[in-house]
Amino acid sequence: MNVIGLGGLLDDAACALAVDGEIVAAVEQKKIARRTQPGTLPTEAIEATLEIAKLSAADVHCVAISRPLSASPDSLLSLRVKQIFPNARLLILDHQTAHAASAFYASGFSEATVLTIDRAGDLRCSSRWTAKDGKLELERESYFPDSIGDLYGRVTELLGFTARADEHKVQWMSASGEPRFLSLFTDILGYTADSWPALNREYFDRDRMGVGGFSAKFYAGLGLADGAATPAALQPHIATSLQRAIEQCVLAMAGKGTHLCLAGGVAFNAILIQALEASNHFQAIYVQPASGNAGTAIGAAYAASVKPCQPMQSLALGPAYSAEAVKEVLENCKLSPKFLLTTDELIQAALTELGEHRIIAWFQDRMEFGPRALGNRSILASPLDPYATENLNSFIKRRETFRKFAASVPAEHAATYFDWGPNAVNLSSISTVKPEYRERFAPALLGEDGIRLQVVHKQDNPLFHRLLIAAGERTGLPVLYNTSFNLFGDALVCSPRDAVRSFYSSGIDVMFVGQFLLRK
Repeated sequence: MNVIGLGGLLDDAACALAVDGEIVAAVEQKKIARRTQPGTLPTEAIEATLEIAKLSAADVHCVAISRPLSASPDSLLSLRVKQIFPNARLLILDHQTAHAASAFYASGFSEATVLTIDRAGDLRCSSRWTAKDGKLELERESYFPDSIGDLYGRVTELLGFTARADEHKVQWMSASGEPRFLSLFTDILGYTADSWPALNREYFDRDRMGVGGFSAKFYAGLGLADGAATPAALQPHIATSLQRAIEQCVLAMAGKGTHLCLAGGVAFNAILIQALEASNHFQAIYVQPASGNAGTAIGAAYAASVKPCQPMQSLALGPAYSAEAVKEVLENCKLSPKFLLTTDELIQAALTELGEHRIIAWFQDRMEFGPRALGNRSILASPLDPYATENLNSFIKRRETFRKFAASVPAEHAATYFDWGPNAVNLSSISTVKPEYRERFAPALLGEDGIRLQVVHKQDNPLFHRLLIAAGERTGLPVLYNTSFNLFGDALVCSPRDAVRSFYSSGIDVMFVGQFLLRK
């Protein structure tokens, strides 16, 4: 049974394909087309997804779509779906159901508590489900404006960032502050052990536009004059206080049990996931690594599939490009790359460049689904380079110094340097560096000992795993710094042409595109 799932149509459109309950392809519109048009079908993503699976639109048995659909009447969109997929039945799912399905069916758990939390969805902003025997049963829900995601967005704007885009910056800033205002944010959230968030509206001013729309009572809680700008010295403490309050709130919402699955935009918060793991409220936790709106495409595909569904084994679900396709692009761009004949030559060439403290772009195999680069569309640097993080921040990514880069390590060696959990496979949590190695990884530390860690298993990414192992054999340290191959807020690169454009627009020294090597 071939099922197409569509999600995020209003702001982060994506398409996923499940074949007999297994997700075999998934593509985000903004990556494949380098643009989005809210409220329309992600045509290019649909075409790419079908091409990956070597299927035609006529081979699709069902199209499942996650709400919200469009600003235009739903009937117009359903007509368009029927035109594209003539043999498919149509299924419409609400937003939180798609989130819940994306987490539970991907997890491989036979039963679990499923918690979904985002800003608004289709008015419902949080839900808790019991999952068992392949079925999801709703236990509890809350509606906008009692939204954790909305509060996080308001504070994001208060601190000078862009709401609904830069919440991750507030998360990383929280690693450097103290929870001085924890009681303030706890009061705003208005939850107890027996109740879910009921945001205290006394802290908001509906007539105040911008900077979060907070009221005089909120500013008084910060010790500031009404409407005053937040001093830079105070900002990390505000971020930390918000983060801690939300962690405690989500712990109360989740309750206790054997297995927990999480999805929704708030589940992108890796520091929150670390707190859940450390609480020991659950024996095992699975975070949907593409937990935002795009991930509802995966949930929709799973929900409409014949059960049992197959766990999601990899996020490398997007297009791959042959040597011939890469060569054609490079020739069209009038470039003269070096062709590396073997994988051994490729690995050794990359290690040589890293050993000479160069920053490399690494473009290999299938594009990752979701916002995180896991070794196929990555920018890599050696932790042995004393200026690696400075160069990455200042000259390539051009971002704030409190935003730390991830470290990738092969699973066989991870326990030597780090304490980590299963969600480190997809960069969905925060790990800790063992005391004897904290000085070595000091530029990447969050707080005293935290680190964004990707643990790489050979079966998940054989080529990247081999590069890490070879780095250890050459230098004694099987770890590389890893950040996403994208620039200035763009989506992760997808095609060789995207890679060439980003490479020559950045301070990256060297790029490996398949077997081709380009130097500036």
